[in-house]
Amino acid sequence: MRAAALPLLFATLLGPAFAQAAALSVCTEASPEGFDVVQYNSLTTTNASADVLMNRLVEFDSAKGQVVPSLAESWTVSPDGLVYEFKLRPEVKFHNTGYFKPSRTLNADDVLFSFQRMLYPAHSWHKIAQSGYPHAQSLQLPSLIKQIEAPDSLTVRFTLDHPDATFLPTLSMGFASIYSAEYADQLLKAGTPEKLNSQPIGTGPFVFNRFQKDAVIRYRANPDYFAGKPAVDPLIFAITPDANVRLQKLKRNECQIALSPKPLDIAAASEDPALKVEKTDAFMTAFVAINSQHAPLDKPEVRQAINLAFDKASYLKAVFEGTAVAANGPYPPNTWSYAKDLPGYPTDVEKAKSLLAKAGLKDGFSTTIWTRPQGSLLNPNPSLGAQLLQADLDKIGIKAEIRVIEWGELIRRAKAGEHDLLFMGWAGDNGDPDNFLSPQFACAAVKSGTNFARYCDPRLDQLISAGKTTTDQSVRSRLYQQAQTHIQQQALWLPLAHPVASVLVRQIVEGYQVSPFGRQDFASVKVSR
Repeated sequence: MRAAALPLLFATLLGPAFAQAAALSVCTEASPEGFDVVQYNSLTTTNASADVLMNRLVEFDSAKGQVVPSLAESWTVSPDGLVYEFKLRPEVKFHNTGYFKPSRTLNADDVLFSFQRMLYPAHSWHKIAQSGYPHAQSLQLPSLIKQIEAPDSLTVRFTLDHPDATFLPTLSMGFASIYSAEYADQLLKAGTPEKLNSQPIGTGPFVFNRFQKDAVIRYRANPDYFAGKPAVDPLIFAITPDANVRLQKLKRNECQIALSPKPLDIAAASEDPALKVEKTDAFMTAFVAINSQHAPLDKPEVRQAINLAFDKASYLKAVFEGTAVAANGPYPPNTWSYAKDLPGYPTDVEKAKSLLAKAGLKDGFSTTIWTRPQGSLLNPNPSLGAQLLQADLDKIGIKAEIRVIEWGELIRRAKAGEHDLLFMGWAGDNGDPDNFLSPQFACAAVKSGTNFARYCDPRLDQLISAGKTTTDQSVRSRLYQQAQTHIQQQALWLPLAHPVASVLVRQIVEGYQVSPFGRQDFASVKVSR
């Protein structure tokens, strides 16, 4: 009896050192498109891959508003702004799984592979990404990055074609995650390169375990994580499209965190002593993209008429229920180049009708409204929102058919430009205003698919490009304000809302913070039982 009690005594004295990590279950709203994040541009996919499995050279600290070290311990920038040299953190380990056993730690070869496959058409991995590289293409990285080289195993040097004020924060975005070149070689030799998308490997705080589409993703804590093993193990993404079900699971402690709550659920959670609401102003914009390549939406007067016909105040009240402010353009108000005096499109049915008549469409026309089946932070009630837009358009003679399309299919087809009017949202990744302009309005982004307005204009393109070539914030602000004016005059979007990002959390969860960019960090989260 006494001998058996000795280990128990030691365990009691040492306490947390022997404590078993608690599981963390997160109720999410949709399945990721895959886990090779460079191929995709949805936040759902970034959350399930880049945010938990991967690291980047640098990260963006939203609290400090600045880029901070990650896989790169330090970096230098040449006086002319053309050469960026990064010193890598030594002894960073890639995930050890049943399908990959790394023989070495991270080095410069992994960084070279991660970028070269996106940039160089001749690279052996370039054409393997079936969805292409939307972020790299829309941000025009192939023409920006002139050369990538490795002076030694822990040094990486980027030489740019021209100065770009957005380059460093761009490296904190999910698509800039660093992959294992050794794992990629293994897959290529085995003839199974597609497994990079289904059996991911990274250096991040969690290790991929299993994915069942539309049901669950399971991860385990990475014992070799360079920032320390996470306190939660395992991490579970319980894919729960219905917001009501997410709330019920949270109340039953089947989930400890619930993402993308409905406005009413936020109010209900605030009154539940077992729950708390974590929130922040989101660096996001909800909008309806108007496909300018589809007639008659190619006419500015038609796009302007759509904006004038819409009763935005009623939409915000019905759909967001006080959890968002009205959007007049692409930028949220917390953007440093936000054009606060930009005139909006007040509801004016008669003026909308006159614009349609001016465009030769006095009897209206038929079109389609695309939306997703289930709600999200940027679209809490897709069905109601689409119905409100449909009713408002009908008042000016536009007959719009609502098409509800599953999220993954919606993104794929919208990137191909099949939509007419598309309920969509965009979350900036790094606090830089260009993170809205280049992906959504640059000509290169039409080809990559992230420009959902399908609009290319040399004048707007020049404003966007010029804004990246200087570090003078006042000059950049002036250029970006001109760009915002152009976008609004052309009515490329029907801007909807800038939401407050809210997440429902059980009181037993500590250390979770809501990101204004919609990113997810569970590495520092703790769950008490």
